[in-house]
Amino acid sequence: MSAMCLLTTDGDALIDACPAPGRVRERSFFAVVCLLFIVSTARTIVCGESMSAMGAMSMPGGWTMSMAWMRMPGQTWFAAAGSFLGMWLVMMMAMMLPSLAPMLLRYRQAVGSKGRARLGRRTALVGLAYFLVWAACGLAVFPLGTALATTEMQQPVLARFVPLAVAVVVLIAGVLQFTAWKTHHLLHCRDARGGGLAADGGAALRHGLQLGIHCCYCCANLTAILLVTGVMDLRAMGMVTAAITIERLAPAGKRAAQAIGAVVVGAGLFLLARTVALG
Repeated sequence: MSAMCLLTTDGDALIDACPAPGRVRERSFFAVVCLLFIVSTARTIVCGESMSAMGAMSMPGGWTMSMAWMRMPGQTWFAAAGSFLGMWLVMMMAMMLPSLAPMLLRYRQAVGSKGRARLGRRTALVGLAYFLVWAACGLAVFPLGTALATTEMQQPVLARFVPLAVAVVVLIAGVLQFTAWKTHHLLHCRDARGGGLAADGGAALRHGLQLGIHCCYCCANLTAILLVTGVMDLRAMGMVTAAITIERLAPAGKRAAQAIGAVVVGAGLFLLARTVALG
């Protein structure tokens, strides 16, 4: 018996002043999530400041290209892809952990009674599979981004249309917030309970992959805004992170997503009008 467990004066009834084992486990879970969030956020800020210190390339049309899509002197494409992927994963951990934590908690509650002895390991597997999906997205994004960057540098005429393309992407991203497609994937992210899952590693990996896929689809339009406005721009990351977290955790998720969509559509229209005005 722990020293924190007390007996009543008659010595019969037990007054348990100890935290329940489940409560201790959940506190440990949130402590680990908070630590990962702090570390990934700090690392993301460092990466963003490093990118800012390197500067950006001025392009025809009055915009600047991020150094994230360029190789450093003497760097191979393989090394550049590895550097981008590491930066991408750290950034995604910082952006997604606030909305992922409740999904992981629901998973723990669903399978805890069946797999309590290895619950921490199973939760880690869900998180690992989830971020593996985001890693795959990063591997797809990097060659696409570098190909576009190379084309824009080689074709100044095309580069002049980039501000217009950015405005259109932001506008489309806002409109997608109102679609059934968005609502479908947002619902899966908000209500992923893990009910009926077996308490084994294979089930944990499959659950994490499913969460990651739905999350990538759900966030695709908002992530596209981040990519076209500046992949390591800290202000853009903060706004996209806030939007993702709000639509996942707000009591009325669909309405929150639509409110965010209205703001994004307004931003897209503003960018479009400014681009047209500047010629």
